Amino acid sequence: MSPDFHPGRAAAYAWLMERPHHEALRESPRAGTAAARRLRIALLAPPMLPVPPERYAGTERVVAVLAEGLQRRGHHVTLFAAGDSTADCEIVPTVPLALWPSGFRGDPSPFIALTVDAAWQEAERFDLIHSHLDTGGFTLARRAPVPVLSTLHTRLDLRGPSESIDAFHEIPLVSISHNQRRWHPAANWVATIHNGLPLADMPFSPHPGTYLALVGRIVREKGIEESIAVARAVRMPLRIAAKVMDATESAFFDSVVQPVLGDGVEYLGELGPDRRDPLLAQALATLMLGAWPEPFGLVAIESLATGTPVIARRAGALPEIVEHGVDGFLVDDEREAERAVSMVGELDRTVIRRRALERFGAERMVDAYERLYRRLAGTRQPAAREASVSRDALVPRRYVTPAPYAFPSAGRADVPRVMGDHRLASRSISPEPAGTAEPDDATA
Repeated sequence: MSPDFHPGRAAAYAWLMERPHHEALRESPRAGTAAARRLRIALLAPPMLPVPPERYAGTERVVAVLAEGLQRRGHHVTLFAAGDSTADCEIVPTVPLALWPSGFRGDPSPFIALTVDAAWQEAERFDLIHSHLDTGGFTLARRAPVPVLSTLHTRLDLRGPSESIDAFHEIPLVSISHNQRRWHPAANWVATIHNGLPLADMPFSPHPGTYLALVGRIVREKGIEESIAVARAVRMPLRIAAKVMDATESAFFDSVVQPVLGDGVEYLGELGPDRRDPLLAQALATLMLGAWPEPFGLVAIESLATGTPVIARRAGALPEIVEHGVDGFLVDDEREAERAVSMVGELDRTVIRRRALERFGAERMVDAYERLYRRLAGTRQPAAREASVSRDALVPRRYVTPAPYAFPSAGRADVPRVMGDHRLASRSISPEPAGTAEPDDATA
């Protein structure tokens, strides 16, 4: 057996290719121009978690809200996601079970390729495809016979994403914050759409609590050490609801969190919304002190929706979410965070909640995407559809090998590059000019 061959991955691909299709996959025609343009929309989600996820997650929660919101509006939504997803729409399984809950901790790229391949097989029956695979869907966006919109959920200054955006400069992109765009101002950004969640049912407390809260993952970049230091400096309890994913995070927990447990610091583990939301609502403030530039910040909008202000480092998208002195405070170091804790009880929690629901509700996000879909759906070019392109030309070459389907290692020097200037008839959608009804900086 080749050292590059992974039996589990090959089995996953075989399962995917043999899965029974829904009747809709075989028989549904593409949407026409009648019926007030009810769109047929494909949403592509990463296979690491189910949609919606049971506990802490980002992208998958947003995709679930979008899928169900569009479905309620009469659009036909097909979600390409893990087989244990439960979103209220048609689901095309890309893996039998979500990878991370099943114990998988390796490189998910081959499974992303399976998602792309599955969408390619069904592309002709959609008015458009909306990828949430970050750069994993870029080749699909260039070569698919229908328009493909890509929303990016990660930071874009690192190697890999940065080169991909430069190479696929013509494909339409959505940022989830204005800050996320700043390293690639020349990319084909067609909108900035802030993430939205169904926040109206979040618990609310008009009175400040007596502890500080931290929700996320046990990783250095989330500001765990800084939050512990601030809580101890101001002599307030800190309650941490965060997950530990792998050996690196476990080692970080053992060295940073474990030694201070019981000394004003309480670790609650990863919590579902039934326990996480009350934790936020009853806190004095939520701390987000990591230096990592958050592309957005779902924890921030959830905390604000409960009325609890956020004390956040002035980094990434958080200044777009937290208005200093209104929704919380933006700080540059731990000393400023300590001062913010002493002042945060004076903020009006009713105003904080109202502003969060107005700016970051689910319907506002769905509105913005629906408008963008209608713009994009009209850009389909017959030249791209008529070009002869095999699915092997679509899937990144590092994943394409003779049968049986195997996944070569990423480090092979003989794997040809996919990126470059070679392309089919490209298709892009330009931002609408300022002052129109659907501006480029539409937010939700």
